[in-house]
Amino acid sequence: MTLQVSDSNRVRTITLDRPDALNAFNEALYDATAEALLAAAEDPGVAVVLLTGNGRAFSAGTDLLEMHARATDPDFVPGKHGFLGLLDALVAFPKPLVCAVNGVGLGIGATILGYADLAFMSTTARLKCPFTSLGVAPEAASSYLFPQLLGRQDAAWMLLSAEWVSAAEAKEMGLVWRVCEPDDLLPEARRHAEVLAARPISSLIAVKRTMTEPVRAEIRAARDRENAAFAELMGGPANLEALTAFAEGREPDFTSLPPGW
Repeated sequence: MTLQVSDSNRVRTITLDRPDALNAFNEALYDATAEALLAAAEDPGVAVVLLTGNGRAFSAGTDLLEMHARATDPDFVPGKHGFLGLLDALVAFPKPLVCAVNGVGLGIGATILGYADLAFMSTTARLKCPFTSLGVAPEAASSYLFPQLLGRQDAAWMLLSAEWVSAAEAKEMGLVWRVCEPDDLLPEARRHAEVLAARPISSLIAVKRTMTEPVRAEIRAARDRENAAFAELMGGPANLEALTAFAEGREPDFTSLPPGW
């Protein structure tokens, strides 16, 4: 089981549930989360989705061991939806999405907040976009959504530095809406989700559609640019050094790469 799903007062809570792997997304979790979002979108009894993680992490992003296998194993079998299918489900999700960041969020565990209508974060949680430390490009249209959401320089720092960002910094940047003490995070996120869920679902959908429709083309274009850059960089010298270093339990050394890498 990689996911917990529960309903209360027209709020569907989706909990990432690979705590031993810090809720890192392998193909199974990508598929399960995409399916859960698609099901919630279609369910006429669900008004709002609340997304959180089980254990001490929100999500550690893509499972790097599986990413290494994907980069090096010609027989690797991808899932039904995978990363791109999860993004498709997020982009198309027609109802309010509330995120409760309970712990560390790396990669998609941070960039998913670009799709949150409301984001809550524990004071003990931290976020990181590790793309440059992995020798790859941004993902999830974060190269478009983050500058829109945070402003150019905060977005540049998050996407270029691969450094941790605290809950206080995330709130100051505008990446999250509220910061809560750990024990208050889920109750507070749920309370706001239930305020929304008491409204007419048809109206919630209409409001979200009119807010998101103007940026859909830009999100698609950003994803296309990112996917092309990712395909060019994945498996390249910098990415292979990063993944090898991770597998060997050491820090990557990018200083001896070929010129330009």
